[in-house]
Formats: sequence, C-alpha cells, structure tokens
Amino acid sequence: MRSIANFAGKGASLGLAAALCLNVTFAFAADPFAVTSSAFKDGDVWPAKFAGADPSRTSPPCPGQNVSPPLAWSNAPANTKSFAIMMYDPDGGNGLGAVHWVAYNIPLTKTSLAEGEASASPKDFTGGKNNVGHDHYFGPCGPSGHSLHHYIITVIATDIEPGKLKAGLARDELIGELRGHALAPASLVGRYTRP
Repeated sequence: MRSIANFAGKGASLGLAAALCLNVTFAFAADPFAVTSSAFKDGDVWPAKFAGADPSRTSPPCPGQNVSPPLAWSNAPANTKSFAIMMYDPDGGNGLGAVHWVAYNIPLTKTSLAEGEASASPKDFTGGKNNVGHDHYFGPCGPSGHSLHHYIITVIATDIEPGKLKAGLARDELIGELRGHALAPASLVGRYTRP
C-alpha cells in the first residue's frame, strides 16, 4: 500500500504539470472573430427605425426609417485583408429568402459602422446589390401578419485586398468570389415583423 506521503508527492507533481498545461492552453487561446451592436443583442426584436421604408408597400405601409444598425467587429484572424457584410432573411420571400444588404472591399482598418452609415451608398467600401436593387442597406419590410423574421447579419473576414472585387455583386455572386478566400464568419441576428 502506498503511503500518504507518496500520494502527496505525486499530487504536487501532477498539480504542477496541470498548472503548466493550463498556462500553455491559455497562452494559445484567442478570442473568436465576433460582431456586436450597441443597439441590440443577438436575437433581440428590432425597433422600427431599423425597418425598411418602402412607399410601394401600402397595406399597411412599412413603418421603418431604413436606418442601418451600428456594428462593430473584432479579433479578425491572421491574414485578413478585407471584410464583407451580408444581411439575409431566410424567412423572406415566403421562405425562399431575401437579401437586404451586401457590402465588401471593406478595409482591414475599418472595424465598425455607425448607426445609419450603411443607409446610403458607401464611400470607403463597395456596395453590392440587394433584392430591391440598392447598393446599400434596406431594412425589414416583410408581409404584414407574418411571424417574426430572422435578419442575419454576417461579417466575413477575407484574404482579398480591398478594391479587388467589382461593384454591384449580388449575394450569390459575392459568395462565389469569396470561395477559397473567406477566413472566418461572425454573425448577429435581429428579429422583426411588420405590424
């Protein structure tokens, strides 16, 4: 039978080894690429100001102001050269999906967008094409009476130099261009339904 002293000695050695392992683990652990908004938390129901303003929809009209939400992203992976952003509603189009926002050629030095900054054509990055043909943000404006739709904003870190991708790419075209160049995604979901 082993003595308590033996167990104590081995325990001390094991404790030191475990501590060293923990130190190594913490040394290599890094925060993941992430996107946040100061205006809402992941999964929150959006205020009407982020909703679309579409005069063609009149029964009832879209009550929004088409203000893009503020966003900030951090901890981009190594070799990131630019970012792309897409906002997609999988519930839109009666379940076939709807694209609300496509942006890319966003330089590495830009890691946030102020509230309303994406509501007009961009100046320091490139706008793609959403479902209504705009090169900027268009807020939620789904059919009245639907349950809450899920608006997924995804920021993608890429290894593509800013300015390399041509303007006006639709979501599927941008996805094609990013294949083999996307390094990491960071997503945030807002929910909304038209009253």
